[in-house]
Amino acid sequence: MSLRRRTFLKTGATSVAWLAAAGCDQLPRELRALFPPQAKSQTQFFPPASQGTDALVHILNRASFGARPGDYQRLQKLGKTTEEAASAYVEEQLHPEKISDEVARYAARRFETLEEPLGELFEYQPELLHGELMRATLVRGVLSERQLYEVMVQFWSDHFNIDPSKGDCKWLKVADDRDVIRKHALGRFPDMLRASALSPAMLWYLDGRVNRKKNPSDRPNENYARELLELHTLGVHGGYTQQDVMEVARGLTGCTIRSTVEKPYYAIGKVEFKPELHDLGPKQILGHTLPAISADKPKEEQERIASQDLDRILEIVTIHPSTARHIATKLCRHFIADVPPASAIEQVAAVFARTRGDIQETLRALFRRREFEEQRGNKLKRPFAFIVSALRACGAQTNGGPEIIEYLNRMGHAPFSYPTPEGYPDTAPHWLGTLLWRWNFAVALGENQISGTKIDPAELRKNAGGDPGLMRHILGRQPTDGEARAYQDSGAGLALLLASPAFQMC
Repeated sequence: MSLRRRTFLKTGATSVAWLAAAGCDQLPRELRALFPPQAKSQTQFFPPASQGTDALVHILNRASFGARPGDYQRLQKLGKTTEEAASAYVEEQLHPEKISDEVARYAARRFETLEEPLGELFEYQPELLHGELMRATLVRGVLSERQLYEVMVQFWSDHFNIDPSKGDCKWLKVADDRDVIRKHALGRFPDMLRASALSPAMLWYLDGRVNRKKNPSDRPNENYARELLELHTLGVHGGYTQQDVMEVARGLTGCTIRSTVEKPYYAIGKVEFKPELHDLGPKQILGHTLPAISADKPKEEQERIASQDLDRILEIVTIHPSTARHIATKLCRHFIADVPPASAIEQVAAVFARTRGDIQETLRALFRRREFEEQRGNKLKRPFAFIVSALRACGAQTNGGPEIIEYLNRMGHAPFSYPTPEGYPDTAPHWLGTLLWRWNFAVALGENQISGTKIDPAELRKNAGGDPGLMRHILGRQPTDGEARAYQDSGAGLALLLASPAFQMC
């Protein structure tokens, strides 16, 4: 007796659903991306027990989006002391390629558009692409074992910020996130800078695609040149002049992008260099001379020499001492303090300069600084970090759906949504107005009121060792007498802990 196709499909679907309910790790690898990621089964764990924030809790607060149930206990085994364990954790995180990240990888694969080739991105609605970018970023933050990498992805996304609402950025930002930011987040800064300079999304966002000198009367578009110097490399007080901006703009003329509104209507999004649109004259940039290009040379030779202007400009700005100081300042502000110590900036900048922008070496030097060790609990989590750390602390299962994204929108920190090139602010004053929405989120999460996100407060409390253990787990230390009384009196202890100043600071 033959089995009817509909019956077969129904039976097969039931079997797969049963496997999914039994646990995502029971599914064949090819099917895992079809189902929401499952949090690891909770077992008994032993939270921190010190009176203050120890070295291991500190590094988890800064170099990751916070500890999950059992993380502290697992990482303690990396060293004989919390200091040794923290140092070992940094070394582990500085090599993300060696860290298995299967759960996060398969969770992100559910957002299929993010892996589409550049030209095929234009086949999708921009709202879908933007939504999947945001959701994938949140899910990776929650699930990834490569936590420092994800933290740095967010850091560089702000540094090279692109607003997807402008023109073809609606489609091209997906490729920029994948091929520029995520590819180079823990690599070398010069490689990331060049990839960004030639990113179709960046060329659209800062008008590099229309920076051309076709006629003697044409003036180059200075938008990208200005942000390259002011935001991406030297910094606003880095020592450049308006004349340097104009000269850099001249040196970057000639790059174009195939778009949906211009012939030849194929290979959309492809970056091309057109020597006939390049300024062939000499340029003076930050004390360096780029020689003129003879118009008598063959077109191929002109193209070869003219295209070298980009590489020469990027080399000049990358090795400039102000660039090392600018990047070091931003890194120290992010990881150490809103007003970073000058001594830390100086030492981190020296390593950045000596290694020609090796991001791993620069971060290693930062995390070894005395100033980093001493500055604990003084940084207010930005809304994205607050929400992701709360989900991680509670062992939440989440699909990163619209309900969670709406909280980020309400707090003004949805990924890939900042309109101006400087990216989201990295200091506390900008985010103090989000406190009410943070409290609302903490209550909603604690009471399982967020669709697509689920926690088990009773199980979490039991595995942490009851109320004392739960408080230590969320706070990363022993609670004060006042915190313990407030927890007991509140009637909503978990929400109170998540909304507490101690959890919102890191």
